[in-house]
Amino acid sequence: MEPKYKRVLLKLSGEVLMGESHFGIDAEVVRRIAAEIKDVHAMGVQIGIVIGGGNIFRGLQASAQGFDRVSADHMGMLATVINSLALQDALEKMDVYTRVQSAIEMNQVAEMFIRRRAIRHLEKNRVVIFAAGTGNPYFSTDTTAALRAMEIKADVILKATKVDGIYNADPVKVKDATLYSEITYLEVLTQGLGVMDTTAISLCMDNRVPIIVFNIKTKGNIKRVIEGQKIGSLVYHGG
Repeated sequence: MEPKYKRVLLKLSGEVLMGESHFGIDAEVVRRIAAEIKDVHAMGVQIGIVIGGGNIFRGLQASAQGFDRVSADHMGMLATVINSLALQDALEKMDVYTRVQSAIEMNQVAEMFIRRRAIRHLEKNRVVIFAAGTGNPYFSTDTTAALRAMEIKADVILKATKVDGIYNADPVKVKDATLYSEITYLEVLTQGLGVMDTTAISLCMDNRVPIIVFNIKTKGNIKRVIEGQKIGSLVYHGG
């Protein structure tokens, strides 16, 4: 099937990489996600990826425990680099050429993020993983995903989560929570739905970048979304 999207930004949470553990990286989960990315890559789709660091370190949580917020956020950024290198390793073992671009300079392990170089990698069919957030404290990896999506001119942001999409309440706590198949950016903001943080949603709204929120735990979902199947929740401009 012909893919609906030619260039995508996949946002993975760090927690997804934990599998059933409470901390760290589950190698089997990383391999499964890498295999799904490979399938999509084989369709000719250009893929940029942003991974969170919550499986290793959460800047906001550490800040609440007494760490300086700026230091804590920098530690969180380094956690995203660890996750990015793990995914790069898994992809390259499957013969998918991958580049990690970091917003913090660390020449021994990753390239610096340079927009034109990132786009050139994508055009050469390399997967590009954007690590270390925006390089600035106080900005989440959700905001990084929105920013990088605009910079590489992605058709859509694919937000991979542990639930089937956006609900009007937490589906883990509320059994009859309603799943939205479509919802506008403004509705997400006014209802305070925790899809992505408000900075990320506002950026996407201002630049009309659609977001699809879907369940990464269901095998094959990344491919289904890119084929245009009705999976998860679409956040769009409306009107």
